Amino acid sequence: VVSSLLDKGNRGDYLDDIAEEYTELREEYYAGLEDQKYVDLETARKSPFVIDWEKTPPPPTPKCLGITKFVDYDIEELRPYIDWNPFFHIWQIRGKYPNRGYPKLFEDATVGKEARRLFDEANQMLDDFAKTKTIRANAVVAICPANSVGDDIEVYSDDNNRCDATKVGTFHTIRQQLEKVRANEEADPFMALSDFIAPKSSGKKDYIGMFAATGGIGASVLCEKYKAELDDYRMIMVDAIADRLAEAFAEKLHEEVRRTIWGYANEESLDKSDLLKIKYQGIRPAPGYPSQPDHTEKALMWKLMEADGLDMGLTESYMMTPSASVSGLIFAHSMSKYFAVGKIQKDQVEDYAARKGMDVSEVEKWLRINLSYDTVI
Repeated sequence: VVSSLLDKGNRGDYLDDIAEEYTELREEYYAGLEDQKYVDLETARKSPFVIDWEKTPPPPTPKCLGITKFVDYDIEELRPYIDWNPFFHIWQIRGKYPNRGYPKLFEDATVGKEARRLFDEANQMLDDFAKTKTIRANAVVAICPANSVGDDIEVYSDDNNRCDATKVGTFHTIRQQLEKVRANEEADPFMALSDFIAPKSSGKKDYIGMFAATGGIGASVLCEKYKAELDDYRMIMVDAIADRLAEAFAEKLHEEVRRTIWGYANEESLDKSDLLKIKYQGIRPAPGYPSQPDHTEKALMWKLMEADGLDMGLTESYMMTPSASVSGLIFAHSMSKYFAVGKIQKDQVEDYAARKGMDVSEVEKWLRINLSYDTVI
C-alpha cells in the first residue's frame, strides 16, 4: 500500500482502483438493504415491548439511592470475576474442541503449555499490582428515580415528587424499525430500552441505575515505561490485564447493585459461570452498543454519577479514559433483556434529533452504522 502511494506513476491509478472498489462495496451493501423492510416510527411505537406493570411491578425502592463511589478498590476482590477467555484471544491462543476455552485450554496438546505460561505470568503481574498499587481500580454507581415518557426516560432528583421541576435529565432511547418475521399470529415487538421502565402515566415509581468502572489507572504510565525499555510483551500484558480488571469490576459492581446497593435480588446466589451466562435479573447495556448505539448518551450518565473526580473521563468522541474502562445503564426489571436496535429510518433520526436538541446531521454522524439510508459524508 505504502509503495503504491509513493509511486508517482501509479499513485493515481491505485487511488482510482480503491475508490472503485469501495463504490462497489457500498452499492452491494445498500442492495442488500433493499431486501429488508422497515416500518415507520409511528407504527413501531404502536407495538412496543409490553410489560403488565400490575402483574410484574417495577423493582423495589433501592436501599441506596444516589451515588456510591469505590476508590482504590482491592484488586484481589476482582480477581475471581475475571473472564480469562478474551485475555487468551488477545494473544491468539485458541485450543481445539473439547479444550477450546479457559480453563480446559490448559489441556490442549498444541497451545496448553503456552496458555499456562501466559496465565501464570499474568497472575504474577496481578500480584504485583495488588501489592504496589501500580495499577488501581475506581468505580461509581448511581441509582436515580426514573419513569419513561414515550421513548424517553426522565430522571428525577426527588423520589416523591416526579415532575418537570425535579427532572435532572432525560435518557433518549432508540426503537427498532426493522419489520419482524411473524413466528405466530402476533408479531414480535419493536423494542426500545424505555419499554423496561414504568411509564410516568402508570403512577408507578421506577428507577434507573448507571455505573462506570476502570481497572486501568496507572496503566498508561506503566506502558510508557515498558515502551521506553522496548518491552512490547509487557506493554501488551499490562493492557490486557487492565482490560480484564475493568470488565471484572463491572461484573462485581452489577452483583453488588443487585444484592446490596439496590437490593432487588438480595437472595441471589450465582457462581461465576452463571454470571458469564447472564442468568441474573436485569441488564447493563452500554451507550454505543446494540441496545443503545448512541455514545452521546454517556454525557448525562457522567453528569449524574459525578464520575470525573474518580480519574475517569470522556473524550470528545465519548470514549472512556483510561481505555481499560467500562460503563453502562442498569435496568432491574425481571423482563428487561438485551436486544439490537439494528437499522433505523430517517423519520426516527429526525424525531430523535428533535428530542435531543441536536442537528439531524449530527445525529446521523453518531448513528451512521445504524442508518438504513445513505447520507452525504
